[in-house]
Amino acid sequence: MTDSAGPGAKSAVLRATFVHLPGIGPATEVGLWRRGIRDWAELRTTWLGGRSPGLLAALDGSETALVERDPAWFGRRLPPGERWRLYPEFREATAFLDIETTSLSPFEGIVTVVSVHARGSTRSFVAGEDLEELPAYLRRFPLLATFNGSRFDVPFLEATLPGFVPPPVHLDLRFLLYRLGLSGGLKRIEATLGLGDRSGVEGIGGLEAVRLWQEHRRGTPGALDRLVRYNRADTRNLEPLLDHAVGALAARLGLPEAAAPRSSAPGLLQEA
Repeated sequence: MTDSAGPGAKSAVLRATFVHLPGIGPATEVGLWRRGIRDWAELRTTWLGGRSPGLLAALDGSETALVERDPAWFGRRLPPGERWRLYPEFREATAFLDIETTSLSPFEGIVTVVSVHARGSTRSFVAGEDLEELPAYLRRFPLLATFNGSRFDVPFLEATLPGFVPPPVHLDLRFLLYRLGLSGGLKRIEATLGLGDRSGVEGIGGLEAVRLWQEHRRGTPGALDRLVRYNRADTRNLEPLLDHAVGALAARLGLPEAAAPRSSAPGLLQEA
């Protein structure tokens, strides 16, 4: 996967971020930007001066974490609402995830299908076939992107799938998009923005997904394939939504728009 903004722009948003450094809050960060201090190098040369050794050490740590490709280091230090700034730099390390279940409660239902979209490919895991392989597969990715996953997908998987541990940095699009004035369900937001691709799975929703699983269990041909295609569409469509959200949030702050909005690629059945 490539970034349309180019390699130099990838780290521009992250390098312009200072709120993960000790003693620098949002107001101070904005003040530094207004003074023309827009990256760590400028911060070091024009503002550090006699500042605390802890700040200098954190700046050195930022450079090291970037070189070592360690988004978890930043995730532990960034305010939760600002972790989206990691995405332009670490998009290749991001796993988009969505699950299907038979109930809204992990104590009453099971996970039926989980899809993970990353690096241009999508892999699906099915209950009774290979769902137990999901935890090991997800360990490849330090960033997780979901829609309402912090309240549903992740808690459901933690309660029902042994060995499941979410990636250390979680970007929940529901709340990022809400900051941009976009509310409601995933399909509604897709339609509002004109993003995503649901070719072949139009009209399927949560209740139909449960019915398709039940049909599959009864041996109905094609039911599982249709359910998997629906789940994969949900998962793949998260990518252009996150591109849009990060670009809009960066523009709102006056930061480089490093994650250019894009439409979903065709081919819902491409395998990892």
